[in-house]
Amino acid sequence: MTSIVLGSSTSQWQRIIHEAGESCQLQLDEEMESYLVFLMMRFQDCPEVAESVIALEYLNSQLTSGRLKQDQLREVGDRCLLFSGFFPKRADKCRVKISYFVEIGRSAYHQLAGHSAAKIQQLYLHLAEGFVPLMDVLQTVRQMGQDLPVLGPLEATELWQDTGSKSALSSLRNHTNVLPVRFSTQIKH
Repeated sequence: MTSIVLGSSTSQWQRIIHEAGESCQLQLDEEMESYLVFLMMRFQDCPEVAESVIALEYLNSQLTSGRLKQDQLREVGDRCLLFSGFFPKRADKCRVKISYFVEIGRSAYHQLAGHSAAKIQQLYLHLAEGFVPLMDVLQTVRQMGQDLPVLGPLEATELWQDTGSKSALSSLRNHTNVLPVRFSTQIKH
């Protein structure tokens, strides 16, 4: 496995993301793989990303319009993708489940698609719909070169139950030899 070095070049991130996709058996198309590469490059030298308050940023984006709204929604979606995938322990620090970041991120990308030109609208729809597999690839990147799993058994169970994450299921299976059963949390009338 490849170890992650801060300051990695485009080709290094591309190799890492591609290897992670293969490792977790997710075939990302070129557009999604490139998006993750540039996301990692954009945030690799930004330690302040961990200090953001996602809910506040998301709410602030609702009060804006035009290009500022688009920029804020993209920032929220990207940070949610980073938090849920590359920094899942951030959820514990915020006292929320990882799926909190998944839902806000998906919502931000969906809204962004609605506020974008047709040319780029498909990219943001693709990001919203593919959020969980992208998160899984980033969790696999995070796992590379580590002995301990990225997710604990409770985190893995919750994330799998909430999102159907293949990475969370794999992590759960690494913690126990029990085959989990997914149940619906929706109330039926």
